[in-house]
Amino acid sequence: MEDMKKPDQPNEGTDQQSVDEVTKSEEPKVIRFEDLDPNFKYEIQAEPSGEFITRCYACGTCTASCPVRSIEETFNPRRIIHMALLGMKKEVLSSEFVWLCSTCYACYERCPQDVRITEMMNALKNLAVKNGYIHPAFTAQIDLIQGHGRLYEADSFVNKKRAKAELPKLTELPDPIKAIFKATGLYEYSTEAKESRESPQSGDTEGGSNE
Repeated sequence: MEDMKKPDQPNEGTDQQSVDEVTKSEEPKVIRFEDLDPNFKYEIQAEPSGEFITRCYACGTCTASCPVRSIEETFNPRRIIHMALLGMKKEVLSSEFVWLCSTCYACYERCPQDVRITEMMNALKNLAVKNGYIHPAFTAQIDLIQGHGRLYEADSFVNKKRAKAELPKLTELPDPIKAIFKATGLYEYSTEAKESRESPQSGDTEGGSNE
């Protein structure tokens, strides 16, 4: 029974461990009522494309149709929906499997309840970001676009190929993009912003400016 106890003070590693226990382990997982958020399903419904989550009656058609599930057992759409409906907010939003959907729309087309699971996954991603959880792959994309003005760097090799095709040279203009990111709040999810917040010098500067 001791193996089933949940630590009183979970950290980031514990969050992922608890998700793995729910999604992979065949052993029973203790879910404490006080840890559940009964309003989580309403938060999902308030997001665009999350309105239909309560239609699910757990038939499993989505999981049986999912190509990602066939190669990654962690990804189980039916279980994700069930966890969301139970109110396991932290486990769902902090988990990696929210980001694994390939958007093939197989589950969307076959769901007898029209839950629109593919689009509901986008709603979960939006909620994850709003709650401070963002996948490293998306952080990397933010860094690239912010640093180069586009997703891929326009290096000399690319421009040589463009010159041979008689196409104009690509130039990098990251400053306007960075300004847009700061105006929309997307900058806060970049590696630059994270390092700035964690830097002791940044804290000293902020402290000095406040004085």
